[in-house]
Amino acid sequence: MTCARRSLLLAASAVALGLLSFSHAAWSQRSIKIVVPFPPGGSADILARLLGEQVGKTNGMTVVTENRPGGGASIAYEAVARAAPDANTLVINGNSLVINPHLRKVNYDPLTSFEPVCYLVSSPQVYVVNPDSPYRTLNDLIAAARAKPGEVTLASVGPATTQHIGFEQLKHAAKVNITYVPYGGGAPAMNALLGGHVAAVFGNYSEAVEHIKAGKLRVLASASRTRIEPLPDVPTVAELGFKDYEVEVWFGLLAPAKTAKDATAQLASWFTAAMQVPDVKPKLVNLGLYPVGLCNADFGAHIHKQFDEYGRIIRDANIKAE
Repeated sequence: MTCARRSLLLAASAVALGLLSFSHAAWSQRSIKIVVPFPPGGSADILARLLGEQVGKTNGMTVVTENRPGGGASIAYEAVARAAPDANTLVINGNSLVINPHLRKVNYDPLTSFEPVCYLVSSPQVYVVNPDSPYRTLNDLIAAARAKPGEVTLASVGPATTQHIGFEQLKHAAKVNITYVPYGGGAPAMNALLGGHVAAVFGNYSEAVEHIKAGKLRVLASASRTRIEPLPDVPTVAELGFKDYEVEVWFGLLAPAKTAKDATAQLASWFTAAMQVPDVKPKLVNLGLYPVGLCNADFGAHIHKQFDEYGRIIRDANIKAE
């Protein structure tokens, strides 16, 4: 390599380092905005606020959370897909990211409109009822639905969400007619159940856990592959006779497409570190949000796999957008 060539490479490296330093400085002087596609109080909202506060505290910057629910989460995804790729606008995604394009026209592509930052946490799903409900088990609820088709009501965030699709899978497998009641977020669905407006809810354990601990809700079954650690006596749906039934919610962090790779790597480092902070991790686990930390290209591969799998499930169950 010639001296001139070596000098050019060294100069380029210095410029790159300078840009990285400038980027960090710019971040510390401006705020990072995390867009949440769901109403306040739900799992994604709690996650964004917990991690955002920790990242801001650790790195000396302002991290703000903006709730933009609507359109089955598509409004938020589309807004962030159009945002400047400067790493200052991010979105917490749920499974809806890869579900929506199979069911409706959306103005984003889950595989090309974003730069994957991290698959942050997974959240178990549960079927819950009020403590005075006549349904002691999930099979009790299914038996009631068979006896009185259409009269039993079940709520979840929806339509066209992980929970909605999981509910439709159960209806299909059990061959029952249960009336589905969609809500704009998991927290409003839980409130509807607490208020006696619906018979049951299928939702995130993280959104039900405090009510369960307080004795205000009873868990009929979990949708995980194995029993949830905090609920060792609660059977899985698969154990109740519905083989291979499994529903998992995952929350990740995305930046607009063309965001610099070094910037998304830095964000991944900050947010995965935040999940392991002694003051943060127990809060996440207590809420049923279990850290995963699969980042960048590995998270991108997960998104591709989930997109293909949901497409198959939606076709097989003939699920339509409402």
